[in-house]
Amino acid sequence: MDRGLDAEQVAASLTDRLAAVTFADLSADEVTALLVDSIVEWAVEQGWRAYRRAPSVMPLPPPYSHRHSWIDVGCARPNGTPIAIEIDRTGRQRTVDKLLAEAEAGRVAIWVRWGTGRFAAPPPPVAMVTLEVTARRGSGDKDQRYTRQPARERPAPAHTAAALKTDQQPELFTGPA
Repeated sequence: MDRGLDAEQVAASLTDRLAAVTFADLSADEVTALLVDSIVEWAVEQGWRAYRRAPSVMPLPPPYSHRHSWIDVGCARPNGTPIAIEIDRTGRQRTVDKLLAEAEAGRVAIWVRWGTGRFAAPPPPVAMVTLEVTARRGSGDKDQRYTRQPARERPAPAHTAAALKTDQQPELFTGPA
């Protein structure tokens, strides 16, 4: 299978799964942990092995260049290339570089971006899954709290089917003139 098509299909499946994730008043670390748990659960349901904090092919910057970075979730598939998933609420270039290195190593690279703002698309072949949240200041100066409510699809309001004639219009103001 074409790796680009595979990445699109995996990203679409993950998007569908994460669309159901809701939460209220969580810290950034709590949101990330919830997303990691949801992604691992999704991967296991696909019949894949999932690893939290899987080793990345990208080394750390000096003075730790003899070590390697980590990806948030790694998935091993019996009938497909491995998947590398990073979860982030910021647009760090290091995350993009790491995912590009993973893709170059033959993995499907997916960036799960969550937050309140616009999400700039990463360069191909990195696929992106986005989750919009709302944010508010917490009790501390730098303490942000995040919420994601389920999408509500409301039907259009019912309107009268019959057309009113002007002499049938009810009087809107009945007070003194």
